[in-house]
Amino acid sequence: MKAFARFILYTLLGWKTVGSFPKDLKKYVLIAAPHTHWLDFPLGVAIKYAEGLPANYIGKASLFKPPFGFIFRWLGGAPVDRTKSNNKVDAIVEIFNSRDKFILGMSPEGTRKLINPWKTGFYYIAKGANVPIIMVAMDFKNKQVKISEPLFLSDNMDEDFKIIYQYFKGVKGKIPENFNL
Repeated sequence: MKAFARFILYTLLGWKTVGSFPKDLKKYVLIAAPHTHWLDFPLGVAIKYAEGLPANYIGKASLFKPPFGFIFRWLGGAPVDRTKSNNKVDAIVEIFNSRDKFILGMSPEGTRKLINPWKTGFYYIAKGANVPIIMVAMDFKNKQVKISEPLFLSDNMDEDFKIIYQYFKGVKGKIPENFNL
């Protein structure tokens, strides 16, 4: 599967990867942005398999219903009911705490529409689980996937977000007008 995904992503589609996922980290929150188009998901799946990344993700519950729900689960997904006000952050932190290895991939925007500022759930999950954040910039203009070094969060959320926003500054999504920092 890895060789096939690498062939599709790098040879046929012409994407490049800058940086690499840390092999020594067993747990982290991976944030991938910009999320502006439905094609971001298949690109993310291709990256996951091309790089041999055992990542999981969460998605809106409607994606996991028949007839295609089994595919999203097979690809490492878990449904989240966004209509309920239960504490999703605490539930996900508990998953991190109960496992020896867990990589959670998320879209920090939480939507394909233009949103500023970003939602903060990913930050509170990483903070609560005491795990770093790996940033993945999917730049459609340059066909480049940029993978950051681990960001270990400080006690200053504003400063951490400055670092995060700076990393994604200038990156162009599939629909550039839906992403602005």
